[in-house]
Amino acid sequence: MRIIFGLIIMAIGVLIVIKTEAILNGFGRIEFFERHLGTEGGSRLGYKLIGLAIIFIGFLIITNMIGGFMGWALSPLINAGRGG
Repeated sequence: MRIIFGLIIMAIGVLIVIKTEAILNGFGRIEFFERHLGTEGGSRLGYKLIGLAIIFIGFLIITNMIGGFMGWALSPLINAGRGG
């Protein structure tokens, strides 16, 4: 089941990367991306980065590594309450 779910997530990410122009026309520009990535493509690059992140998450789900990655990524927040 996780493989099918991961493939669906990856397909959504691929569609976001491929159809960036249509998404830009539908949702409009994102001010954060325009401000910080304006010289390198702005919102188009931002939408592509979001798509790539979704593809990465789908790959982690397929390989069953999402738990380990989330534990690693959130470990500074989880360990911050322990006082060292």
